[in-house]
Amino acid sequence: MNQPQSVVGNCLDVQSFINNQPLSLYQWRVVLLCFLIVFLDGLDTAAMGFIAPALSLDWGIERASLGPVMSAALIGMVFGALGSGPLADRFGRKMVLVGAVLLFGIFSLASAYSTSVDQLLVLRFLTGLGLGAGMPNATTLLAEYTPERHKSLLVTGMFCGFNLGMAGGGFISATLIPTFGWHSLLLVGGILPIFLALVLMVWLPESARYLVVRHHAPDKVRKALAPIAPSMVHQAGSFSVPELQAVKARNVLAVIFGATSGIGTLLLWLTYFMGLVIVYLLTSWLPTLMRDSGASMEQSAVIGALFQLGGVLSAVLVGWAMDRCDPHRVIGACYLLAGVLAYAIGQSLGNITLLATLVLIAGMCVNGAQSAMPSLAARFYPTQGRATGVSWMLGIGRFGAILGAWMGATLLGLGWSFEQVLTALVVPAVLATAAVVIKGLVSRADAT
Repeated sequence: MNQPQSVVGNCLDVQSFINNQPLSLYQWRVVLLCFLIVFLDGLDTAAMGFIAPALSLDWGIERASLGPVMSAALIGMVFGALGSGPLADRFGRKMVLVGAVLLFGIFSLASAYSTSVDQLLVLRFLTGLGLGAGMPNATTLLAEYTPERHKSLLVTGMFCGFNLGMAGGGFISATLIPTFGWHSLLLVGGILPIFLALVLMVWLPESARYLVVRHHAPDKVRKALAPIAPSMVHQAGSFSVPELQAVKARNVLAVIFGATSGIGTLLLWLTYFMGLVIVYLLTSWLPTLMRDSGASMEQSAVIGALFQLGGVLSAVLVGWAMDRCDPHRVIGACYLLAGVLAYAIGQSLGNITLLATLVLIAGMCVNGAQSAMPSLAARFYPTQGRATGVSWMLGIGRFGAILGAWMGATLLGLGWSFEQVLTALVVPAVLATAAVVIKGLVSRADAT
């Protein structure tokens, strides 16, 4: 299909080749495997929240004593994200992904046998290293195997796995913990990733684009691409990608902070950081804020769950829109609407039906935008620095998550009301909107 656009002389342009072919079963396999990585990432990330009540009862400790343990995985995820990107750009996406999944599987399994808070804290931090490395590198690998016309849709669809994994942890814990205890969820969260890592070793291919820019032998590139369209790939004598000539820097820092990408990198960081301030303040404190304002425990739990469900519903829609419209404006509109809805939620406590509807739509907006940001970053960076660019955006953004959770506690401690706390979220929403729109104006070029 459109072979002249993909092949010049005897040299096959990898991205043009992928763009010109229909999605193959081979590429759908990559989508599925990356989805499963992110699904188990979400399950293990949420595990502590589900086991905390049973764990505190079993060990005879106050739930407040588990606060540092709750934060340990999040801190580990920061270091995992920041460290894994340069490793993936140097040694390959597949190796880092397999290592990440093994890491969080092994330490989740070890966490099930913890006997003290201090021991569990260390093990959850080590689990977080693997969790932080998994998601950005799954994004990078998937982005490098998808055609431009479907890239945002498939990457944001993959991110639904994270929310579904978090929700799945709730269903699994409700089934297992009453019968088998808190250890059971951590055992599941350890055994499944270890099994998946073995599957990845056999079935997950290395990125063909990575192999080209790292000057691997043509036979390796041919093996990675052949299942998509064997006859065309076997006719090629060599392979290329556009950035092989356009990007001369070999240092990944020079790639992501270069003259054409430095401003865009900082704006991506600011956007994702502010988005996570909103997400984690609402995720951590919305049920508590509602309880303090007079809602029942059941109402608070259901409406809090609607916020997460909204992200699953919207991620695919946002990705579809990004493939057809200016992605910066699509994401910016989502953040701005999330800020407006946060303010509206604070004014709607007296009407539970309206409140639930607003929370669902707010979750669709902000979680949909957050799910779309890794796709935007993957499109922005060239292959030589893509894993670092995506993973560092996610790593820096984790500080926004920490700030969001801390902000909720601080504002409540100062005596702010439900309405005042939610009104304050307009500020990070406006900043996220401005950052992503400005990024589209001053540094919009796609490297893909």
